[in-house]
Amino acid sequence: MDWLSLKARLLAEGTACLAGAEAAPYISSSAAGPGAGGAGSVFFSTGKGRVRLSLDHESPIELVHLGAGKAVLNLDGREIEGYLQPVALHCPRQAYLTLSGGCVYRCKYCEVPAVTSGRKNPEQIEAMVESVADHIDAISITSGVMYDVQEEENYVLAMIRRLQTFGIPLGVSIFPGQHTAERLYASGVAEVKFNVEAATQEIFTGMCPGLDWGSVWKALEISVPLFGRGHVFSNLIIGLGETNKEAEHCIRVLCEKGVIPVLRPLNPAGDLKTWKRPSAERLIRLFSIHKRALKDAGLDPRAAVSMCVACTGCDLVPGRDAPL
Repeated sequence: MDWLSLKARLLAEGTACLAGAEAAPYISSSAAGPGAGGAGSVFFSTGKGRVRLSLDHESPIELVHLGAGKAVLNLDGREIEGYLQPVALHCPRQAYLTLSGGCVYRCKYCEVPAVTSGRKNPEQIEAMVESVADHIDAISITSGVMYDVQEEENYVLAMIRRLQTFGIPLGVSIFPGQHTAERLYASGVAEVKFNVEAATQEIFTGMCPGLDWGSVWKALEISVPLFGRGHVFSNLIIGLGETNKEAEHCIRVLCEKGVIPVLRPLNPAGDLKTWKRPSAERLIRLFSIHKRALKDAGLDPRAAVSMCVACTGCDLVPGRDAPL
């Protein structure tokens, strides 16, 4: 099984049962994004890429840690040799931080409001980054909206000023206000991610009541001339009820604007906990569409230095998981 097919199969399942030797240094926990509030996750690699798997003792996929990071994945009767990648903060080679682990909004696919962990203070954040600064390539910041969008942005900007002293590239993903892109650029941020989340405005409105889809698109358009084509990203969740045609349209529009889409398989959580993850076949089909759209727009995800496009654990990423 080639890496792309294997990763698509693993993303379609999303989980693994971890057995074998003690694996604490390889287990990551999440305060936001896929797996928020869960039992943790691990990053498995065969050397051709990495995939993030949430830990679930009832998963049909078994991952056996042999010790010192070496591991065997048991999948559909096959044994696949690989290794567990050590995490820095949340993922390998990055300090990926959630500043505010709570949110006043109630997006239907999100667990954050239900598992609110409060807001990290500046000293805590600096200490966390300091603890991994010698083995990371980027600092990536995301955040819920603890009180309101503007207050959250101000807090993030204050933290950026403090974290700039590490001299490590910074990527930021928050819900944007009117001048968020300009303020982040002026603060020295290297890359930004503003998430359209859904392929259509109708789906977004139903999934994210109270949030404005148009403001995300506006922020993305403003960001590209500032940060450069290929250094602006946007999550597009696959599995919210969109058709492949609607997904393709959204992918192509983002790419044409100079934005790299992040095709995120739905993680059934929150109000959608009974929904299904997209199939491996669908993920590969959309990967091909994504690949063509990136090539047509002259975008290369391999140039990304932070956040999800640099990590690739939760998504199929053209150029990183398979050649463009």
